[in-house]
Amino acid sequence: MKIYCSGPISGNTDYQNFYLEIINHIKFLGHIAFSQFNNDFHTPCNITDRDIYFRDINWIDNSQLFIAEVSGSSTGVGYEISYTLHQKKIPILALAHINVKRVTAMLTGCDNELLTLKRYSDQNDLKKILTKFISIHNKDEN
Repeated sequence: MKIYCSGPISGNTDYQNFYLEIINHIKFLGHIAFSQFNNDFHTPCNITDRDIYFRDINWIDNSQLFIAEVSGSSTGVGYEISYTLHQKKIPILALAHINVKRVTAMLTGCDNELLTLKRYSDQNDLKKILTKFISIHNKDEN
């Protein structure tokens, strides 16, 4: 499966290590993880903002699932979730660490059946949630 991975890059990066774990676990499970942090995809150092926008939209458009680390605030992650929810219309898993007191109401208040918000406590918990979500939706693809 092709899975788009989203997480704060220039916003709040306090939980970026968990974002990297998401990418690594998706790859470990044998799926393609679209992310600029995936070393399988080379990002040129002179890439423009416009190039990044079109690359990321193309990755979303070619994905079957969208997984986001939402513990830290990020305008970019919010934009990508909204685009995916309303344009691409594929399942989204938004993950927040249990230590985060408040996740944006734009996610917690959303009742769209394509959006799943889960809390995790550590890397093992994160991996269990990821594996279950991907497994459920991978069956839908077959």
